[in-house]
Amino acid sequence: MLKIVEKFKIFAAISLVIIIIGAVVFGICGGFAQDVDFAGGMTMYIDMGKDDINYGELEQFIKDNTPDGVNPTVQKSDGTQIVIKTTPIGTEDRDKLQAAILEKYELGEEAILQVDNVDASVGKELKTQALTATLIAAVLMLIYITIRFEMRTGIAAVICLIHDVLIMLTVYAVFRIPVNSNFIAAILTIVGYSINNTIVVFDRIRENYAKNKKASFAEIVNTSIKQTLGRSISTTITTLLPVIMLFIFGVTSIRHFTIPLMVGLLAGTYSSVLLAGPLWVLMKNLQANRKKKKLAKR
Repeated sequence: MLKIVEKFKIFAAISLVIIIIGAVVFGICGGFAQDVDFAGGMTMYIDMGKDDINYGELEQFIKDNTPDGVNPTVQKSDGTQIVIKTTPIGTEDRDKLQAAILEKYELGEEAILQVDNVDASVGKELKTQALTATLIAAVLMLIYITIRFEMRTGIAAVICLIHDVLIMLTVYAVFRIPVNSNFIAAILTIVGYSINNTIVVFDRIRENYAKNKKASFAEIVNTSIKQTLGRSISTTITTLLPVIMLFIFGVTSIRHFTIPLMVGLLAGTYSSVLLAGPLWVLMKNLQANRKKKKLAKR
């Protein structure tokens, strides 16, 4: 039989090490790499007329034609289109950059498809909305799981959700993936996926416990995890496959979205299978020990 409950400390320690690494990198780098959506700045869409562009050369050319500290990045968009992103830049400097690109690559004015300027205050609003949406989702899930199962399962599920989010944040911090509006979608996607997986495990635990209350709760949890393991792995693989295809064939911005999404899916499966059930056992044992101590004092 699988001894998931008995090895809970090992699984929890692995997660803790990964999260600590993310926290250290976050501190050393001074936070996440923020995209224009959050930090504010300029986004310029240009049709280059061809797709065999040397992006390294283009990025260096843009750096040479913008003020210091602008930190421009170049990403491939659809077809022959590219996206240039910078931190906030003045109108005069922006116009000079446009003229330089048009001249060097022999493009007409119509090649400049769109130019957007995002204020930093908009980024702050997006951050607030992302945090609020995640907190509301966590609270509603806690209420739902508490009603369907019990308070301990709700707490265990929320702890697993926090675990999954922290693992995703570690990926953003370590690989310096720009945090943008896709970040919100990735977080909420993983939260929804993880809680669904966790509820499947909890549901099987409840069914098995109702059938066999003589067995220890830890044994029931181990049996239930074994019974749902095949389903959890199959669901994860079928969900990962289209995400992997997006990573392989998608443009840069899509890849930035799929990397943390893939890690989040794996983290969600990890927490649902290896952490959620043992956490329920841990909290159930803690409550039983408290009752024993109270009875001993009487």
